[in-house]
Amino acid sequence: MGLPTPVTGAAAALRSTGRVAIRAVRYHYALMSIVTRFAPSPTGRLHAGNLRTALFNWCLARGAGGRFLLRSEDTDVAREGQGDLEKQLADLAWFGLDWDGGPDRNAPEGPFRQSERRELYREALGHLAETGHAYTCYRTEPELKQRRAELRRRGLPPRYDREWAQLPHAEIVRRRQAGQMPVIRFAAPQTGEVGWDDLVRGPRSLPAAEIADFILARSDGSPGFLFANAVDDALMGVTHVLRGEDHLVNTARQLVILEALGQPAPRYGHMPLLAGEDGTKLSKRTGAMSVGSFRDAGILPLAFANTLARLGHPWEAPGLLSMQDMAAGFDPARLTTAAQRFDMAQVGHWQRAALDALPAADLAAWAGPAALEGVPAGLQEKFLEAVRHNVLRPAEVAEWQAILFGPPTLDPPPDTAAAPGLFAAALGAWEAGATDHRQLAAAVKDAVGVGGKQFFKPLRLALTGRTEGPDLGALFAVMPGDTIRARLAQHVQPAPGAEA
Repeated sequence: MGLPTPVTGAAAALRSTGRVAIRAVRYHYALMSIVTRFAPSPTGRLHAGNLRTALFNWCLARGAGGRFLLRSEDTDVAREGQGDLEKQLADLAWFGLDWDGGPDRNAPEGPFRQSERRELYREALGHLAETGHAYTCYRTEPELKQRRAELRRRGLPPRYDREWAQLPHAEIVRRRQAGQMPVIRFAAPQTGEVGWDDLVRGPRSLPAAEIADFILARSDGSPGFLFANAVDDALMGVTHVLRGEDHLVNTARQLVILEALGQPAPRYGHMPLLAGEDGTKLSKRTGAMSVGSFRDAGILPLAFANTLARLGHPWEAPGLLSMQDMAAGFDPARLTTAAQRFDMAQVGHWQRAALDALPAADLAAWAGPAALEGVPAGLQEKFLEAVRHNVLRPAEVAEWQAILFGPPTLDPPPDTAAAPGLFAAALGAWEAGATDHRQLAAAVKDAVGVGGKQFFKPLRLALTGRTEGPDLGALFAVMPGDTIRARLAQHVQPAPGAEA
């Protein structure tokens, strides 16, 4: 049986001038180096898995001195969120990635929004129709669902059945008159295999029968993901694509599309998907592990990058890597195929390393004005240096600001049963002119015979309400003298026999 009726009304073929231009762009950039891209759809905030994909594609390009492109796949209007593209661009810029062309940055490969490239898809679709690689299909989704259920009952794979999908001409006319518009499907090969040399997994192949006749264009005329994505990669001269392993079948489909169009294909690599801590799949639309949530919590971009970079890729250096280190040391062949799970403990580990390395001049901008609201302007730098090794997020900076500059607290009270006069001696020394914890310790040692940890532990608790925290010397350097005096005084115990 021959192929169904080809698409009518589409452009006859890709214009010859257009095809020459495609090859010229690809050849020009091939002389320079590789070209990679990150192509999210604007359907929610980026999550950790999206950002890892962007990072590795950026590393692959930058490590070879190549080009990194950003493309917005915005053809599915029904799923697009208001302002999502702008949020995605902001998240990528915050993360530290730069791109050579994108929705906000024109370049020869543009435009970079698929909604602005529809004429290119129409031309490519017309070429596929004229060469017998595309056809119309009037079967509805309920019919297809029923057919799949029937195939399952018969113990057969629930694949699209080209022969079953054909309708009599009279039925097609009836459906057209009723206003039903067809989808356009690719006439996939029925025999043989589709193979490629995967950047991550090595030689791969899929039986052509598993590809089935997939949709190229929806019934409203908008291009499907597989089709537009493949056409754009060809037109933009993309040479390498790293993406999730859930695209393995899609790669086979896109390879046959590009072969039918007479265009060279990128080299594809498929990474294991990144799951959340609970093992569930990450999703932009659910907001799971969104980049924005980490950004809003004050996680440093370099800390987040080091966390993601180690999910599936080994590195020679064990410590904190700069973005340049990642680009120089990245090799897709070293990516593992084992499943990867996001670990918040690792975010904390690399946040600690990134904060320790952050220049003092940048601490205030990281903490933000809200966290420093109660700190006198002249003490902010000293305060941040005092607490920087005891915090991971700006919210914790705000906690220490309240502890050191807010009203005193009696909860929990220090245990001074072993030395009832400890705080009375400390208060007396402070009022006599002592200026730091060591001078207080010497005075208390002379007065009640208590020193070392037996004094410093109750002192810390009295001043901060915590058993751990910044160095006492640093605390005394930033806490107001009146506050220190008040907190010592509130813990002075009345002398035996004195009225309460």
